[in-house]
Amino acid sequence: MTNPITSINVVDLDGVPVDLMQVYKHKILLLIIYNNDCLGCTGRAIPLAYELQQAFPIIQVVGIHADFPGRIGTKANIKSIFTSGDIPFPIYIDKNHHVFDQFQSEGTPQWVLLSEDGVLFRSIFGSQGNAKNRLFYALESLVEK
Repeated sequence: MTNPITSINVVDLDGVPVDLMQVYKHKILLLIIYNNDCLGCTGRAIPLAYELQQAFPIIQVVGIHADFPGRIGTKANIKSIFTSGDIPFPIYIDKNHHVFDQFQSEGTPQWVLLSEDGVLFRSIFGSQGNAKNRLFYALESLVEK
């Protein structure tokens, strides 16, 4: 068995530090690490995250906006990508892309699936069909356990 992840440090949209492993302790977590400037993220991955949250109510989807130089997330620009103005799942900001680096992300979007005991189950890059299928099958197999 792999060692559990002990902390994932981000800030909420008001700039308050949050450790996701404390907030979502004992939950299956599906993290989507993304950036607003990534059209695949905002056009395909964010809607897919919402769809997966609906299809698998036992999991907790969490968005993590990875900040890069010149591509910083603010409460206003993160909320602006949602036409309704409502954010459909919790979104946090990854200052200086530490979480992006923590999970050795290949780019954005990066999907990180953690079991309820905090162990990394899968990490999948992208928002294309193959990534979507791999993500769906990973969720199915983890939820069935």
